[in-house]
Amino acid sequence: MNLSFDVTALGNAIVDVIAPAQETFLADENLAKGAMTLIDEGGAARLYARMAPGIEASGGSAANTVAGIASLGGRAAFIGKVATDALGEVFAHDIRAIGARFETPPLAGGPATARCLVNVTPDGQRTMCTFLGASTQLTPADVSAPLIEGAAVVYLEGYLFDAPQARRAFAKAAALAHGAGRAIALTLCDPFVVERHGEALRGFIESQVDILFANEAEITALFRASDFEAAARAISSCVSIAALTRGADGSVVIGMGERRSIAAAAVDKVVDTTGAGDQYAAGFLFALARGAPLDTCGRLGSAAASEVISHYGPRPQTSLRALATGMIEQ
Repeated sequence: MNLSFDVTALGNAIVDVIAPAQETFLADENLAKGAMTLIDEGGAARLYARMAPGIEASGGSAANTVAGIASLGGRAAFIGKVATDALGEVFAHDIRAIGARFETPPLAGGPATARCLVNVTPDGQRTMCTFLGASTQLTPADVSAPLIEGAAVVYLEGYLFDAPQARRAFAKAAALAHGAGRAIALTLCDPFVVERHGEALRGFIESQVDILFANEAEITALFRASDFEAAARAISSCVSIAALTRGADGSVVIGMGERRSIAAAAVDKVVDTTGAGDQYAAGFLFALARGAPLDTCGRLGSAAASEVISHYGPRPQTSLRALATGMIEQ
């Protein structure tokens, strides 16, 4: 089968509400800075009422990565569940407007479309409270074989690992992808995910995952390692490629018999780190799908991440296509 997409992603379909916040606000609301906390629909309404004025934008980790791939000039598809409500229509419009394929039928008669309330402190750190709503209702029936088999890489969002039906959707996607000779990539997303599902996640990674994305906190939590180097050694024997991000210290890429340290791309001012990991994955996967070597994948990932942390919001505000010019063939 000819490849129709560079990447097909499975993830939570979420609308983000992003607002500035002071440290005192986080303390008053008993929010763990820099973490993601799951809340119910009532909790989302109460927190939203107390937040500062902000912006609304379609989000979700894997959907943000799809947006980055499209901005780079890539071909992408997204599989995720929204409800038949206003926010669901917003999400569907936004992801199709960037040029991505989105065919998942909306949920009728169930929970509302998911939303993530993001409070950004002056140091650029984001603290997220998420009502998952309809996004948790993704099932194996939503996994489209042509979208999976037609992609160079199938990218799975770790946040979805929490939902049993979605976990079965992951298993179906992995079987279809590997049956067609495609690669499976997974992003761990948050230490919260690892702490809840460490043993099951390790089993899934060892048996199904070819490419793993994680930050320093996530990878050390996954292996209960004492430090980053111990965790990096552990993951090197589990997957073909590991891309491990370290914030201002850049990233480490391990795979294909090599280890590369990638410097963080320069940015004048860090405004909001929301989406940094998502856009790193976008640059990395786009370059990988186009046959670039691992160091180029890491450098394009770093460049894409630098654009998104220079403004509020988890998706590129300017075209990323120019970032790839001179790095890889378009």
